[in-house]
Amino acid sequence: MHDGIVTEGLTRLFPGGVGLADLSLEVASGEVLALLGPNGAGKTTTVRLLNGVLRPDRGHARVLGLDPTADGDALRRRTGVLTEHAGLDDRLTARENLHYAARIRGLRGPRIEARISELLSRFGMAERADQPVRGSSTGQRKRLGLARSLLHDPEVLFLDEPTSGLDPTATRDVVELIGSLATEHGRTIVLATHFLGEAGRLADRMAVLDRGELVAYGRPGDLAAELWDGLEAELDLGQRATAAQLDAIAGVAGVVSVEPVPSGAVLRVEGREVLPHVVAHLVAAGAAVYAAVPRPPTLEDVYFEIEARRAAAAGLPPSAEAEVPA
Repeated sequence: MHDGIVTEGLTRLFPGGVGLADLSLEVASGEVLALLGPNGAGKTTTVRLLNGVLRPDRGHARVLGLDPTADGDALRRRTGVLTEHAGLDDRLTARENLHYAARIRGLRGPRIEARISELLSRFGMAERADQPVRGSSTGQRKRLGLARSLLHDPEVLFLDEPTSGLDPTATRDVVELIGSLATEHGRTIVLATHFLGEAGRLADRMAVLDRGELVAYGRPGDLAAELWDGLEAELDLGQRATAAQLDAIAGVAGVVSVEPVPSGAVLRVEGREVLPHVVAHLVAAGAAVYAAVPRPPTLEDVYFEIEARRAAAAGLPPSAEAEVPA
């Protein structure tokens, strides 16, 4: 039995159009899947379908070996969800919000008391545990929402825009918390976001959605290999590479291309093993080489290249809604 996530042709229609069309993907247990795309791409619809909140019009899914439509209650006992808006009760304290969520799940007794105290401490909310949530910052609300989603120690965690509305410091804190959750107990995480910085730091796989359609899916490195030949690297020469230096670099076997930049040169090579030969060639020619650094494509690079190529093929400007926070 597959204990991760599998979808085949998953489709959801809405009166205004298609929310999700023929989504087919597979996520292994313990992986972090980033659902990427602009607003309205189908990310939230996917999360709701996988958690059994929405019913598909076609296709099917299995999460932890369960059908979200037929086994929704059983599945939700093993999953946790953090929505974009945490839906906390401002009249209650942080501790009371967690107690209320625990009672809804049927969790009571000394063990849940200890669990609530543990989560409040872990998520930096111990000092505000007995203060009303009203007046809490957006970052504090997000942390409390994460704590609530983990009360029952879920095997799969669905996070829908977990850092929207946060300042850079709070974003960093929440991303670090999510990263620690991803390494625990083989927990599978589905991260729906249009902030590429957080996705790049967390994701094992990426699924790019646009208008409900899956336009790219896989590990960022595998997708990068399909988009570009070789590996980009940067040479620090202390100054812009001269014409003679560029010719010397271009003459090394395995160098695909080279361009000057103010600090030296940027080149594309067939593999990182080519770089020592480039450095040796330059040093033999009397050049000072301060660094030769491979620059594997980031998730951001992959995402924007996919979007740019799709837009160019359709004769449209690329989407500008995905963000990389400072």
